[in-house]
Amino acid sequence: MKNMDTFQIEDKYHASFANKTKISIEKGQGVYVYDEWGKKYLDFTAGWGVTSIGHAHPVIIEALLNQSKKIIQNPNSGASYSPARAKLLLLMHEILPENLPRVFFSNSGAEANDAAIKIARKVTGKLNIISTLKSFHGRTISTVSATGQENHRNKFNPLIENHIFVPYNNIQSVKEVIEKDVAAVIVEPIQGEGGINVPDQDYLERLSFLCQENDVLLIVDEIQTGFCRTGPLFMSGQKKVKVDILTMAKGIAGGFPFGAFAITEEINDKIEKGDHGGTYCGNPLGCAVAYSVIKYILDYNIQENVEKTGKFAIRELKEIMAEHSHLIKDVRGKGLLIAVEFYDENTASTFASKCLENGLILNVIHGNIIRIFPAINISKEEIFEGLKIFRNSLLSIL
Repeated sequence: MKNMDTFQIEDKYHASFANKTKISIEKGQGVYVYDEWGKKYLDFTAGWGVTSIGHAHPVIIEALLNQSKKIIQNPNSGASYSPARAKLLLLMHEILPENLPRVFFSNSGAEANDAAIKIARKVTGKLNIISTLKSFHGRTISTVSATGQENHRNKFNPLIENHIFVPYNNIQSVKEVIEKDVAAVIVEPIQGEGGINVPDQDYLERLSFLCQENDVLLIVDEIQTGFCRTGPLFMSGQKKVKVDILTMAKGIAGGFPFGAFAITEEINDKIEKGDHGGTYCGNPLGCAVAYSVIKYILDYNIQENVEKTGKFAIRELKEIMAEHSHLIKDVRGKGLLIAVEFYDENTASTFASKCLENGLILNVIHGNIIRIFPAINISKEEIFEGLKIFRNSLLSIL
């Protein structure tokens, strides 16, 4: 056992759910990570969007240390009160849309979406949930059932019934099915795992109006887009968009496993004690970390940084696309949630491997799409450094 290295141990004993990249990361600092042998990499994935303010950020370390010295998990779990939870709830109340005053904390985004679907069916007495094609809402059996991608759905049967799928960014398709005993529509403001698909600017507004008109709840999944990933704290925060349930995770706690969902007072009035819960949900340690991350995002005006660095990154990437239009099909996104779509899967795979070799970690989805979503406090200089590796790696595979 002592003679086995990290790769051998994980390959032998870790459940084989992932195609792993041959890289063993030991530590990180800011937007950089280091493997066991000290090689430095620039991380353009932020742990799939969760290390929102970078690796080993001092405010997270301080929150972990201070709270862990007090208490990590309450006696009687969430059924007792917690100063750390109360402090976070007050901050959430400041940043969430006014019509969403009630919040419950979960351990992940999938749990938040699972609860949102369950609650929507319970309080409306209706069964059907409208979701969109190419959507992604989680990996529990309930959220897989609500995910509009066959590669995630077809392997697992029986799925939860009563899900209707419509094309994304298509209001007419929703109109055609919304009267069919529909409890809720669940939608991402930008489809993340589905390929960074950006809808029309008024899509959410029109969808919100349609839901109100038909007495259907609107669940907005901001697990990937929330907490300034695209610029604003929440993309669904527009005044004309009435969200009934807002789900959150990823960037909320900077890498600590944490999620949340917020509901209207009307929904809160219809739920009963015991309708939902969770052993670790809203534990003091997670609440303290989430508070520190959100406070940092607000205090340091991270929204402005995302807007500036995001525009810079997209502009530079479009220049690269123009230079290599025979390889790159599209560059799209908003803020620091960006897709570079290649024509060919083999090219995308070879390119990502070359970037890794040159010290840049990227995320490939759907075979041919590079998803770029670094820490939201990344500097313009760090973006430039990463794109220099990006450009040089592309040149080296030609």
